[in-house]
Amino acid sequence: MPDELPSVAEVLAREPAVLVLDARGAVLTCTPPALRLFEGSVDEIRGMEISALFDDPSVWAELVGGALGGIMLSARAGLHTVRGAPFAAVAAVSVLAEGAEGRFLMRLIRAESPDSGPQTVRRPVPTAEQVLATDPRALERLELLHDAATRIGGSLDITRNAEQLLDVLVPAFADLGAVDLTESVLLGEEPLSFPAGTPMRRIAAAAAGGRWPPESHAVGANFRIGPEEAEHLRKGTPGVLPDLRLARAALKDDAERTALMLPPGATSLMVLPLLVRGGVLGAVGLWRTGGRVPFDPADVTLADEIGTRASLSLDNARRYSLERRTAEALQRGLLPRPVVEVEAAKTFGAHLPARAVTGVGGSWYDVIALSSSRVGFVVGNAGGQGMNATAAMGRLRAAVQTLTDLDLSPDELLSHLNDLVIRFAEDEEHREVVPVGSVHGATCLYAVYDPVTCQCVLASAGHPGPVLAARGGAGADQVPLRPGLPLGKGAEPFETTELQLGSGDVLSFYTGAPARDPFHTRRGLALVREGTREGTEGGRPVTEIGGRILEELLQEPLDDDLALLVARVRRLPEDATATWELAADPSAVAGVRRRVADQLASWGLEHLVFTTELIVSELVTNAIRYGGAPVGLRLIRDHRLICEVSDPSQTQPHLRRARWTDEGGRGLFLVAQLTHRWGSRYTVAGKTIWTEQLLEEVP
Repeated sequence: MPDELPSVAEVLAREPAVLVLDARGAVLTCTPPALRLFEGSVDEIRGMEISALFDDPSVWAELVGGALGGIMLSARAGLHTVRGAPFAAVAAVSVLAEGAEGRFLMRLIRAESPDSGPQTVRRPVPTAEQVLATDPRALERLELLHDAATRIGGSLDITRNAEQLLDVLVPAFADLGAVDLTESVLLGEEPLSFPAGTPMRRIAAAAAGGRWPPESHAVGANFRIGPEEAEHLRKGTPGVLPDLRLARAALKDDAERTALMLPPGATSLMVLPLLVRGGVLGAVGLWRTGGRVPFDPADVTLADEIGTRASLSLDNARRYSLERRTAEALQRGLLPRPVVEVEAAKTFGAHLPARAVTGVGGSWYDVIALSSSRVGFVVGNAGGQGMNATAAMGRLRAAVQTLTDLDLSPDELLSHLNDLVIRFAEDEEHREVVPVGSVHGATCLYAVYDPVTCQCVLASAGHPGPVLAARGGAGADQVPLRPGLPLGKGAEPFETTELQLGSGDVLSFYTGAPARDPFHTRRGLALVREGTREGTEGGRPVTEIGGRILEELLQEPLDDDLALLVARVRRLPEDATATWELAADPSAVAGVRRRVADQLASWGLEHLVFTTELIVSELVTNAIRYGGAPVGLRLIRDHRLICEVSDPSQTQPHLRRARWTDEGGRGLFLVAQLTHRWGSRYTVAGKTIWTEQLLEEVP
């Protein structure tokens, strides 16, 4: 212990260590010497009961009792740091305020030998008023530290953190203040080396009189600093110029540095570097004007403590900004483009992140082109916020995209998706840390619209139905659904709901967290219904309908992210389809080829007659041979030529490469070579094999 005594004495040689305590003896704030003595940060010491740092808590109790009884006491006390290292000092306690909301002022006056023991000495010690009389600025500095501890770091926005810092320092500590950060930090990047010429931007400024000098860099100004200033900031120690007269004379011909460092009327300057982990975030410039006392070494110590806290807060905001920006970019990359137009519908979709505190969530939507000119609408929500929720949303969207290739009905697709989520959840159970934003418990709504029949089939896993407004109708209502359980919550079958729509009808799908999302409140649902109704009656574009709904919803801050998908459905013209039903007789193939050729000629697609006849011959022949009657054939002309052949068999076709010695097995291979895409899907009556051909002429 003798080696430690000089360090304690050195700390207390210049000024006592002062702590402000509440009525229970818990630390509210303290001066920098107290932080050094107890070897802790403001966050570590604030809230601790001071009696826990006394080797003998009865010494603290006696000091408080004497102060409350009007007896002036001081005591040699054995104490220890927050790390457990022992030291000894003379302590004195004064009452700042009495009662349940009382305040105590504890001063560690000088170092003592721990061998003398915790002896209480009854002798007069200074009262709080006397302490303030000898150091009038002591309470001012304590209040400033307290303000910094309570007001800085309450936001995850970089700019707001800088503004909070200046709110504390101006005008209490300085008359002018500015916060300048590097461009890379504003982009969320890690602060690294700080060479001369590093781009910087002023993100906050404050003036005691409310008017920032126009001769100095304003908020938003970009600039670069020279080698001398860069070297000073890299060292990380605050710099003070108590008198700016010499600096003004030296920089009279340097307009850039004058605008940066010398506001008109400023008499004293302090530059406070903002560092974390050895990297430079930026700097705080503080100026005093007029007859105010210039900055002194005590001010430097105080500002350094506040700057350290501000640096940590700004770095936390930087990290959050980076994660949020990354999550938003990932989510934008996973979602479809805002406006999608296919033959069956035109859609407008939008995703809006929540306010900054909660960040990006797992809400998503999708528009998927299906076979036979049909279209799928998907909305869903994976709980949680941030990157994990976005990743969960991406897994769900990829799974739905894959399952739609199987041309499943909405209830079957959700059943398969539910099985996948259960498997995902089982995998998560074996992880040490389960991320927030799991696919387990996510909601999803899937709808398939057929523009030939105008039928829309929907199924839901824990998600509310869309709002439907009929073209020319008088209102808009939420589609009544019987949602199944959220994904992964059970194995019950999902139920489908069938709607018969008309060309021009509008569906508004929405998503968000059921407990907090504005869509699930009466106000939110009313806004969606009203916006959909007005837009449909007025014949407005879906982009305008969706934009007006979002504008109304954003009148209040969002507690969770949301997604909106507005779709106006269309019906294919009757002359865009041709249908035939054939007997299970091979002789019918020749006749159907002639009918197909005549139909293509009437559509002006003579250049596709030869290939389409080959496709129809192969598919119809296979259906007759292996599927049985009845055999259906349908041609659809939209932006592509679609050929469908249906039969009652549920045996799916299999594409294979025939050997030279095989007598058959080349039909589907030939069909695949002649078409742009092909596939098959199950139906209630069997299966349908479909092909797509591009309409442009072959050169």
